[in-house]
Amino acid sequence: MSEPIKEDIISLRDDSGNSYLVEIKDEHIKIKGVGVFNPLTTLSDTNFGDKITIGTKEFFVLPASLPERYKGMKRRAQTIQPKDAGFLITKLGIGVKSKVLEAGLGSGGLAIQIQNVMGKEGIHITVEPRTEHAEVGLINIKNGQKAGCYSENHIHIEGAIEESVSEISNHCNGFDAIILDLPEHPKAINSVAHLLQPGGRIACYCPVTSQVESAWIACEEAGLEIEWAGELIERKWGRAMKGGIRPVNGPFGHTAFLLIAIKLQN
Repeated sequence: MSEPIKEDIISLRDDSGNSYLVEIKDEHIKIKGVGVFNPLTTLSDTNFGDKITIGTKEFFVLPASLPERYKGMKRRAQTIQPKDAGFLITKLGIGVKSKVLEAGLGSGGLAIQIQNVMGKEGIHITVEPRTEHAEVGLINIKNGQKAGCYSENHIHIEGAIEESVSEISNHCNGFDAIILDLPEHPKAINSVAHLLQPGGRIACYCPVTSQVESAWIACEEAGLEIEWAGELIERKWGRAMKGGIRPVNGPFGHTAFLLIAIKLQN
């Protein structure tokens, strides 16, 4: 049985699987791929699961759940893919009440995944030195808050993480997880490793292998123990024209190298 729309933001999905996030408000808006329409009047009598027509295109009306928000999110910087985000969340043990520090907000691809599992009780601090990237990432986080499924304790700090340690400590002086998606990791590791709780873990997202090595060395010099380093490969399958299921044509899904280290003692 479909549910009536109560949220401030919903998703429209077309027949190609594209998702478009729509804020429910009483004004005409233009969304590329959808058209010009008034969300309040167009969607006021619809339920989730209904199919509507806007212009010449048809859309399913769906909740703005995590997969829809990820597909429909605004992008500027390259985003961490769901396969890597899910791995990091599991390996770092992020959940309800977790205290997480994330440096390199970018477009917020990882941030929206983290906040989705944290709910409303965790503490999530993001740090980003590039204003133009942070603006996009914060919009994507705000869309999640409008959908009613994000941490109320999100704090954003603008600047480099190694220059923001004092401000970070003012908000939280002990983290369960620290994630670094940065061009260079050693300075950041040296600056914030002491903020990890015993049993807490730090993760480094590294586009190239030289960054993995430098992060590995920096973690060991900071007294951390390396738990895992490597890459995740994703391969998509589809239906063949003559029947059967087989891998689709295209590259293997490598995105970056990951390193995870644990703090065992103070």
